[in-house]
Amino acid sequence: MKKQKVFRRGAGILLPVASLPSPHGIGTFGKDAYQWLDFLKDAGQQYWQVLPMGPTSYGDSPYQSFSAFAGNPYFIDPELLAGEGLLTQSELSECSFGESPDRIDYAALYEGRFLLLKKAFDRSRHRDTEAYAQFCCRNSQWLDAYAEFMAFKMKFGGKSWLEWPDALRRREPETMRAVRSELAEETAFWKFCQFKFDEQWRALREYAHKLGIGIIGDIPIYAAMDSADTWSEPEVFYLDPDGFPIDVAGCPPDAFSATGQLWGNPLYRWEYQEKTGFDWWKRRLAHTSELYDIVRIDHFRGLAGYYAIPAGDKTAEHGEWRRGPGIKFFEAVQESLGGTKWILEDLGYLTPDVIRLRKAIGAPGMKVLQFAFDSREESDYLPHNYEKNCIVYTGTHDNDTMTGWMKTAAKADVVFSKKYLNIRRNQGASWEYIRAAYASVASLAVVPIQDFLCLGSEARINTPSTLGGNWEWRLRADALSPELAEKIRSFTALYGRL
Repeated sequence: MKKQKVFRRGAGILLPVASLPSPHGIGTFGKDAYQWLDFLKDAGQQYWQVLPMGPTSYGDSPYQSFSAFAGNPYFIDPELLAGEGLLTQSELSECSFGESPDRIDYAALYEGRFLLLKKAFDRSRHRDTEAYAQFCCRNSQWLDAYAEFMAFKMKFGGKSWLEWPDALRRREPETMRAVRSELAEETAFWKFCQFKFDEQWRALREYAHKLGIGIIGDIPIYAAMDSADTWSEPEVFYLDPDGFPIDVAGCPPDAFSATGQLWGNPLYRWEYQEKTGFDWWKRRLAHTSELYDIVRIDHFRGLAGYYAIPAGDKTAEHGEWRRGPGIKFFEAVQESLGGTKWILEDLGYLTPDVIRLRKAIGAPGMKVLQFAFDSREESDYLPHNYEKNCIVYTGTHDNDTMTGWMKTAAKADVVFSKKYLNIRRNQGASWEYIRAAYASVASLAVVPIQDFLCLGSEARINTPSTLGGNWEWRLRADALSPELAEKIRSFTALYGRL
């Protein structure tokens, strides 16, 4: 296959869409998102990196979505809908989306957001437009199944499709026809949400491009068990005849968790995928290429070899490694991405086959500074060991902030990091870690906005293998100042990343 070219030297900032400031309880594609892009431009940044933008399921993780194709309806901006005459300002002011400007209240969002969206849907005349017809045609391979899945899910009180009546679980034609007729308007509502998501995101991305800013997207390697994907195309996944998973995905014990990470996602039937020319993945990546300029493949090593855990196990300790599709996968799907480039999330213990596969593709892997300072041994994550073709992060969504890490990591590791970077005082020290990332030979340096702001553990996005309190952090609008933009721009210029 044709190797990917090395990225031009540059920099970007990581901030989930959900964490954007907004008066509506969660980040949206509205005014604050445009102001965020203006800030990135002023700060001399080339990229905005987001987390997966799919509709989140129970647990609120963007890595567990009701669809591998659909967008999160929460990101649809109510003010933009009001500007179209689909909502009134009084309706917006009467709706509660949570009390805190710092945290996302998902329960309040669930209660209030869909009521607003349904009012907008009832007043909309989108079904008569050419734009809507083209949207439905362009996305027909997943849109109908997703909209039906959500309509049926609402009918059954939000239950997993594995708990639906047998005839619907198996998609028996006669039953499907009857329920489709009954829920035609509910299905149309979910299509409307995807139409508005697509419309608003495309406008925002176009604005980013006018500013010279590219979007780095992130797609989970696995689909969720309770998703439109597993329900509508069960043959793609490693399920038994009744639709239940045989083995599930996760990671063995590592630095994040002593018992490993039990994700619970169904695995793929790679033999079937290969027989169909990886058609499902081609469709997924073609859709992804319309959303982003660069795609980070989460858990890339699962395409070389993946960890399979018996379904029903309570931890990930008793899984086994199996061979993945390898280079055949990338050769088959390469054209689906068009001009979109890869970033390969190759963190953790890497076996020789994973390293060979990454080199064959030519796409950059990741380096995380927080993993560099293990005082017990030399680390590939130390900046003096980098190669040019890599992306360096101070931390990711699964890490503490740098300020938080300095307080919670092993004392010997923190002491080593301070000696390595010549850090004399803790106040503002996260900027010294940023300096190390920027000064390195890595082609791209991506830093979470929390580290530029020197925020502590209260601003952590996610703690792996824990429930509750994750995916809730929000950025305050007043945190982004012209002075901060100028300081970031100065750093970016100093290290040749402007």
